[in-house]
Formats: sequence, C-alpha cells, structure tokens
Amino acid sequence: MWKPVCPAVIAALIASPAAGDAAVKAVRMADPVFDWSGFYIGSHLAAVAGRSVWSVPGAARANGSLDLFEPFQAFKGTGSYTVGLQGGYNLVLPSHWLVGIDADLTSPNAIRGDHAVGPPAGGARFDQQVLVAGTLRGRLGYVFDGWLPYATAGFAWSYDQLRWTGDSAATQGETALFWRFGWAAGAGVEFPLALAWSARAEYLATGFGPASVSFPIAGQRLETDLLLHSVRLGLDYHLGENLARSDVFTKGIDALERDRFAVHGQATLTWQYALPFRAPYSGTNSLTPNQGRETFDTTFYLGARLWDGAELWINPEIDQGFGLSGTFGVAAFPSGESYKVGSNYPYARLPRYFIRQTIDLGGEIQSVQGGPNQFAGKQAADRIVVAAGKFAVGDIFDVNRYAHDPRVDFLNWGFADVATFDYAADAWAFTYGAAVEWYIGAWTVRAGVFDLPVTPNSTDLDPSFGQFQIIGELEHRHEVGGQPGKLMVTGFLNRARLGNFGDAVRLAQATGTIPTTPDVRRYASKTGLSASLEQQLTPDVGLFGRLGFSSPNLEANAFTDSDRAVSAGLSVSGRLWGRADDTFGLAGLINHISASRIAYLDAGGLTAIVGDGRLPNPGTEQVIEAYYSLPVYSWRLTADYQFIANPAFNHDRGPVSIIATRLRTQF
Repeated sequence: MWKPVCPAVIAALIASPAAGDAAVKAVRMADPVFDWSGFYIGSHLAAVAGRSVWSVPGAARANGSLDLFEPFQAFKGTGSYTVGLQGGYNLVLPSHWLVGIDADLTSPNAIRGDHAVGPPAGGARFDQQVLVAGTLRGRLGYVFDGWLPYATAGFAWSYDQLRWTGDSAATQGETALFWRFGWAAGAGVEFPLALAWSARAEYLATGFGPASVSFPIAGQRLETDLLLHSVRLGLDYHLGENLARSDVFTKGIDALERDRFAVHGQATLTWQYALPFRAPYSGTNSLTPNQGRETFDTTFYLGARLWDGAELWINPEIDQGFGLSGTFGVAAFPSGESYKVGSNYPYARLPRYFIRQTIDLGGEIQSVQGGPNQFAGKQAADRIVVAAGKFAVGDIFDVNRYAHDPRVDFLNWGFADVATFDYAADAWAFTYGAAVEWYIGAWTVRAGVFDLPVTPNSTDLDPSFGQFQIIGELEHRHEVGGQPGKLMVTGFLNRARLGNFGDAVRLAQATGTIPTTPDVRRYASKTGLSASLEQQLTPDVGLFGRLGFSSPNLEANAFTDSDRAVSAGLSVSGRLWGRADDTFGLAGLINHISASRIAYLDAGGLTAIVGDGRLPNPGTEQVIEAYYSLPVYSWRLTADYQFIANPAFNHDRGPVSIIATRLRTQF
C-alpha cells in the first residue's frame, strides 16, 4: 500500500510554485511578534539510535538485545539518520500557552541491525529494519518573545521488516513485514526565522511493545520490541489560521532567502509505462513489455554563507520507486529520475553536501537569481569558483540549458548528458570530488578530480581514492545573429579496475562459461571526449546538440553502455501559441557500441544495464523523445512520449513506445 500512498502524501505537504522553476519569491522580514497560531507544514533531519530486545521461544530458546544504530559511512552514504515531513496546527491562548497537534512521516536511511540466534537454532541469523515510521502527538508550549519551548507526547507507529536466514537452502532470506504501534514523547524548542518560517530542535523517544513474527518455512517464531531515540532539526512553514484563504496550494511556498542562509525545495513524481512490444526472447537484463513504474523524490536545499564568497549546501532527500524493469533493458534509459537502485518504501539520502568558494576577479557585475544550491546576489563576470565535497559531476560539467535536468526537461538518460560521458558516481549518480572553474571573458575553463565506485556501478565509492576520474572542460560563449549560445568540449580519464570485453569473451570460450567482466578486471585507463552545443535561435526557440565517444572495449564505471553517441533537439516556449509558461521539447539520439561489446552481449554477458542473453542481430539504439510541460496551480505537469528502436542494441526486440507523466513543484 505504501507504493501509491507515500508519494502523494509527501508531495502534498510541500506544494510550491510551478512557475518557480526559475523564480523565487522574496521572503519578508519577520514581524516583531511572530504568529504561532494556525496550520504549518515542514521537514526534519534526524540522527537516530535504537535497541531491540528479542527472543526465540520453543526449541531454540535464545534471546538477546540488538543495537540498531549504524554510524554514518561516508563512502556508502548509509547511517542511522532519517529525513521526514511534518504538519500540524497550533492554538495560542491569551495566557501565552500553546496547545497543538503534530503529525510526521519519517523515512529512515538505515535503522537496522542483525544478530546470530545462537547454537540452539543452529547457524541461523536474523536482521531487523525499520522501513518507515511516524507519530501523531500533542504539543504543549509557552510562547516567549522570540522562541517557543514545548513538550510533546502521543501515538507512534512503524512498519518493519524481519528477515530470517537459516542454515538450509530452504530458509535463506525468509522475510516478514509487520506493523508496530506504541508511544512517543519528547521536548523541543522552536524559534522564528522569517515571516512564515520557523526552526525547531527536538528530542523524541518512541517505544513499541513486543511483537511476535512467525517464519513458517524455518518453523521459528521471533519476538522483538523496539525503542528509538532521535534528535531532530526541523523547519516549519506557517500557513495561518484559515487554509481556505491561504494561497500555498495555488501559488506555493515562499522560499526562505536571508543574508546568511537559504532554504529551497522540490518534489517530483514520475510515472512511466512501456507499451506492449515485440519480444521473442528475453534475458536477465531485458526490458519487459506492458508494465508501469513510478518514482518519487523530494529534496531540500539548505544553504549557509560561511565567509565572504563561501557557501555551504546540504541536500537531504527522500527517494522511492523503481525504473522500468528495475532500471534494466535500455542503455539510453528512459527515465533520469530512476537510479540503479530502488525501493518500494521511501528512504532517506544525503546526495549532496559541499562547499563552494567564489573569488571575484573583476569585470561586469552580474545579478544571480536565488534557487536550489544558489544564493541570490551579485558576482563578477570574471571569477574563479571552487567546489569541494559530495555532489554530482553533472552539476558542473556538460551542463546544457535545454537538455540536462530530467525533473524539468527531457527524461531520457541520453539527453541529460552525452551517453558516452562515463562520469564518476555511485549508483545514485553522486560522488566526492573537487572542481575549479575559471571564468574569463567569453571563456570558461573547468577541471575536476572525482572518486570512482569500488566496483563498476556500485553503491559504494572507493574510500582510498585509488580509483579516480579527471575531467577537463572548455566552454566558449558566443552570439549568432544576436542570439546567445555556447559550445563546450569535455574530456575525461578514468583510472580504475575495469573489465575488457574481449578478454571476458576469450576467457569464457576457453572455460566454456558465460563471459563476465569481474573475472577479467584490471587497472586500466578509460578515456572519452564529447562536444556540446547550446544555441538560442529566437527568444522562444532553443537548440541543443551533443556528440561523444569513449574507449570502446572497457565496461562502464558508473553511467551506461555507449561507445559513440550523437543527440540533438529543440526546446520551444509556449509563448508562440499564447501560453508563455508552457514548454515543448523534441529530441533524437543515436547510441552505438563497439564490436567487442556486441560479441560480449551475444555470448550471454551482462552489463550493469543491458543483456538479453544473446545478440545475434545487433543495431544502434535510436531514441525520439517529445514532451509538453505546463503549469497547474503550484505544480508543473509534463506529458512525455519516447520511441526506442533496438532497445539494448537488439534488433530482435522492440521497437518500444513509452509514455510518461511527471508532476513537479519547487520553491
């Protein structure tokens, strides 16, 4: 039930301006007396620790306690932290006492633990995980000048998973899902930041009595309880006493922009459906016809000015959902909103936390509009910008105004970046690194060094930085017929343990097995070069184009299967037909792979994305995508269609028609 319900609940809580994709409304200074009364919505980031006492009755007669705390692991992105959403109502009495009700929905990253049951149960183990949780609580506080201390207590729930791993093949990974119900209690303090914004710090404990879960195959029963402690930092946006008079659902939330800090956010719900298509055979990584999938994410962009020219940004995020066929079956995958991992339940991530330093060198003073990961202000045309921390390579390199953001424009991976750009990333498309940009006149020179995954397409980054990527980019801005544009050339070098497709096939032929790249991985250099064009043809029509190539015999580190690729398209403003806020996009892509990669796939090999079990009749992947985007109150609605010929480079399967809709809001 969570798959369809959670995205709608989360999205409804953070509605914001659709037209705000490019614009942010200024927030007025706080009133001398902050008005705490009325409805509010918000979000929080929390550190969590927990304990579970367990027992196995019957013949095993084992018991113990389980620590559910997991330290933050930077190169895995895991830890016992949560990102959640809350909402509620406050009533301030004439005596300055505040009474209210607060409800929250919390998405964990990793509240889990595992334990050996012990000799009476043989070699059995179990692991316990909180999948999603929430509370419904009362609040009692007292309003002082400028701050609100409060106590809170009420009802708590969680939806958990227990997995039993026995000592026989039949009892490997037997799973049970179940609800818990209990209590919540804590205290906190809240203080105003601006006219409609407040911040809170809160301690909350949640406790759940014993729950009994049976594993019928193993013939075992496990009893566990659960006690969690969390320290939360949160933000609330106050809607006022009368929701009917509030414009938050039609005009959206005002972003918080102050001299020293800023808050922005977004939520995107994407649904795709692959229509029936010709599929005479399929393999492990094949695209399945006649299926639909959805993805949802909500991101908060929290920024602080550290010193002159320096900004710190942190982006807590909640993700949920899967790509079509689990994000398999097409190298130019049809949704950039789907990662190489997925979940039925919303889970927390910290995809970005980085520092950016801007050093002005002079020249024309330019206005900078505030937005996600960007403070509003002024900057010199000539400048040096240094960024370091965790972020996406695509935040800085191969950026194209008309085709780069699957939350806004084209959905296909092959239009977000050139398909041959095997950029450094974990399975969620983020990595650690540093980049320098030098803006001088009409030119920009960029360079960066980034960490690669431990193994290709892994969720874990290399903690030793022994595998790394070096990127260089040269950009020139120009005008053609008075219309602005830019041309970029990007090159990369990956030094990593990679499999060579020719070596894998030769080893498989010698041993009579199906080829796999892990068997032949060795430290090697992978290179690539691409060019990107962005050109405004008229104030209402923009053109983009990309082409690139990369080392033809080596597997992909993090992006996708492509040795040569070319794409081009148009972005057209609806102002041409009297709808200035609408956008129409049309683009095409040709994606090509080398003979050695074809031989590897034909012998039954699998890559991270494709592999139908054989490839006797290869063909280039060809994609045509068209979308139409329009505002709907505080949201932006997009209808999308993609036609994909030769999915996974296989002429025997397809062509595939994929329809999609995307609903997005941003403040």
